[in-house]
Amino acid sequence: MRARISVFVAIVQSIVLLVHLVLYGTWEFFLAPLDSSHRVSLRLSLAILCFSFVAASMLARQYSNWLVRTVYTLAAVWLGLVSFFFLAACLCWLTYLVPLMFQIQMDRRKLAFVVFGVASLLALYSIFHATRTRVTRVSIRLPNLPLSWRGRTAALVSDLHLGHIRNRRFLRRIVGMLSRLQPDILFIPGDLFDGTQVHQQRLAEPWAEFSAPLGAYFVTGNHEQFSSPDQYLEVVKRSGMRVLQNEKIDVDGLQIVGIHYRDSTNPERCRSILKNAGLDPAVASILLIHTPDRMPVASQEGISLQLSGHTHRGQFFPFTMFVSRVYGRYAYGLNRLENLLIYTSCGAGTWGPPMRLGTTPEIVLIRFE
Repeated sequence: MRARISVFVAIVQSIVLLVHLVLYGTWEFFLAPLDSSHRVSLRLSLAILCFSFVAASMLARQYSNWLVRTVYTLAAVWLGLVSFFFLAACLCWLTYLVPLMFQIQMDRRKLAFVVFGVASLLALYSIFHATRTRVTRVSIRLPNLPLSWRGRTAALVSDLHLGHIRNRRFLRRIVGMLSRLQPDILFIPGDLFDGTQVHQQRLAEPWAEFSAPLGAYFVTGNHEQFSSPDQYLEVVKRSGMRVLQNEKIDVDGLQIVGIHYRDSTNPERCRSILKNAGLDPAVASILLIHTPDRMPVASQEGISLQLSGHTHRGQFFPFTMFVSRVYGRYAYGLNRLENLLIYTSCGAGTWGPPMRLGTTPEIVLIRFE
């Protein structure tokens, strides 16, 4: 896992470095002339900002105090802001060079100020929009569903990413929404925590204000695997949730199976867990699994409904496009594969930049018909 994280970090940092180089070249050209002192200041600032998120993430995994939280939050916001600025830079070059091919010269400075101004406004809006959690209501009809479950509701809350940015105040708001919705059961398919160094028990305290009649059920996501997942599982249990340890349980006649992220990454391991779960094909079943990429296995093993998260639906462009490319139609929403229904939530929280544009954080309320 450490080697995989190191490779991921190296790739991300390389991409971020390239983006900052493009940004510097764009600003130097479009805001010219820059005197030597301004040019040095710009280079130094971008050099520091370029490595800020990776450095802040490393600190956040080791320490938890107001200074680390502040640095991490600012670095995460800059990571999102520079994404918008990179698109603005591309648009500047396109808008400037295409007319130039027809001997039409535009005012470079005015063009840059307008384009980057719009990008800044969109980035600010995306921060605000990421806090506007909506309730997505879905009706699902499952074959062989026990009569006692007809008309009942389940809340699906994925990817809260509790940590240095999404904190106890955020969780209290989510818990308040859940209390008003009054679901019969709660499902959390991973990434409840962000993986940063926090006081987990204190952060999870608002869960004490909520209870569902038929219980709350949890499996780990990839962020709980960044360090030993046991520390998170203990906190989850103390919060009154049931951790599904690669097992099947019966809840008033409905079969519920949970597979932890680490065990779901291998399709054969995933298949083995489902085969050994003792599923009754004559009774409806629900699978909690973090990522929406084991649907063929779930379908072949007779699962009725798979509930996942992980994708965040990309949070904002261009990552929305990348996520759709990787997961296809399973990147978000309710879909079907043969006899299997899959719902992939875009999540209630955010990872990295606390921004959303083109996606909306959600609590999913599923009504069984």
